[in-house]
Amino acid sequence: MKEIPDIIISRLPIYLRALQHMQAQGKTTTSSKELGEQVGVSAAQIRKDLSQFGEFGKQGTGYNIRFLSDRLREILKVDRVWETVIVGMGDMGHALARYQGFKDRGFRVAMVFDNDPAKIGQTVGPYVIQSAAEMGAAIREAGIKVAMLCVPASAAQEVANKLIEAGVVAILNYAPINLNVPPGVRVQYLDPSIGLQRMTYYIGE
Repeated sequence: MKEIPDIIISRLPIYLRALQHMQAQGKTTTSSKELGEQVGVSAAQIRKDLSQFGEFGKQGTGYNIRFLSDRLREILKVDRVWETVIVGMGDMGHALARYQGFKDRGFRVAMVFDNDPAKIGQTVGPYVIQSAAEMGAAIREAGIKVAMLCVPASAAQEVANKLIEAGVVAILNYAPINLNVPPGVRVQYLDPSIGLQRMTYYIGE
């Protein structure tokens, strides 16, 4: 199996989201030009990206939206439901626990954890906050591979270590710090400040 550049993988969920939006509008076919306009990528780039995984459309007729969506879900392995945990039930953790957008994208929050005794036992949406001390055993028993990390930067590495020890191999990290992880563990960083700093570069004086 050839190795696909991560920059290409990072664009696939964006294509999938646009295709699902088109599908919801009742469209059945699209072109690389139309899809490119939707996501801000050139038609040539879309064709090049998709060609890494096979042939999906025909010259002159474009792409069948349902077929391409299904194939992208298979490639991204979200044609199934991944159980996920949230660690850290501050403002971000609360927001993620209540977010309704995961269930249609291949993810289901199974458990939420915190180490604050005042929060343990409280409910957030449909979840009861569990003690972080029980986290490793609970994750291991459930066979969960995906976690969202919403703890302070000072605690992020220690919590990540415990998650990895429990069998987690994919971490969405909201803490503003880079994590050291072993080979085979993927980390995706979501720091709003980084996004803002990237944009302010382009703001005229």
